[in-house]
Amino acid sequence: MDRSVPPILASYGASAVLCYGAIESPLAQPRALIVGHFISAVVAVCITKLLGLLGPERFDELRWLAGSLSTAIAIVVMEITKTTHPPAGATALLAAVDRDVHRLSWYLLPVILLSSSVVLVTALLVNNIQQRFPVFWIEPTAAAITEPSIEAKRSDVEAKPTSQTHASRSSSLTVG
Repeated sequence: MDRSVPPILASYGASAVLCYGAIESPLAQPRALIVGHFISAVVAVCITKLLGLLGPERFDELRWLAGSLSTAIAIVVMEITKTTHPPAGATALLAAVDRDVHRLSWYLLPVILLSSSVVLVTALLVNNIQQRFPVFWIEPTAAAITEPSIEAKRSDVEAKPTSQTHASRSSSLTVG
């Protein structure tokens, strides 16, 4: 059976930006990446199947509604499950409005899981050369949320003597 899987799902371009460029963001962590895309795909397939019951002609007229509902419901479910991954909203939209992706139907789910896994594995390899990724796997710890990055600590240390000097000058002027 020919599935005609599209070679690229556009939403993974934005996932790449998060997972390779903003690795400390909670939105780029493995749980958000994999579960966010998966939830969005499930929601979109369910919505398109439901509206598809109206018939192919009517569904084509309401494709915009399927895209809107899929994206909105996917966002709500991601927020409830704390797996928000903004590019996953595009996954829901694509599954409803892109004819090639829509044709995949339930087969979209393993495609999404495979694509997310490939992004995650390459992010683990690339990002751990000089940095630490992921910041957390399942849930953020207090240290992961509040601990600034090494670069932020360096810039903070370099800036402190200047700010302390200004603070001590202003306090000596007001006291004396």
